[in-house]
Amino acid sequence: MSGPGSAAAGALELLAGRGQSLAVAESLTGGLVAGALTAVPGASRVVRGSVTAYATDLKRELLGVDAALLAACGAVDGEVARQMARGVRRVLGADWGIATTGVAGPDPQDGYPVGTVFVAVQGPDGAGRVRRLALEGDRERIRQDTIHAVLAMLLSELTENTRAQDTEQHGGNGCLQP
Repeated sequence: MSGPGSAAAGALELLAGRGQSLAVAESLTGGLVAGALTAVPGASRVVRGSVTAYATDLKRELLGVDAALLAACGAVDGEVARQMARGVRRVLGADWGIATTGVAGPDPQDGYPVGTVFVAVQGPDGAGRVRRLALEGDRERIRQDTIHAVLAMLLSELTENTRAQDTEQHGGNGCLQP
């Protein structure tokens, strides 16, 4: 099995073994990432909670995403995903934060075509990773592929136990479009 369930179970097992916790910030997935995680027996040992910030103003108000960044770049942006992951860690008091933002369709958003998605992971040392996805399919397929991608990225970060710097180059509050 290589779907979201196995990535979720693997990540939760590693986190539990380390005595660490996880929080989830979601936009286009609308709570489905948290649902995949909490479907795993014993998830309550690790999962602190989730914030579904579907509306752009909630990304700012609940998760602390920079208002100027949102005004300049919109909600579909790598730096927005990074700030969502950081914000949910802070708000829910977790060691790790993961986030999803993007366009599931049916219409383009913020100048991005359907299938443009950003996923982010941030660990306890403040280091993080953002990945841009170009997904295909209908709305449901894009959302499912996003769940799989963010959970696989979390599992990869935990497995590699990397302290590497972000792979993207960015400065200030500029839009991050890896």
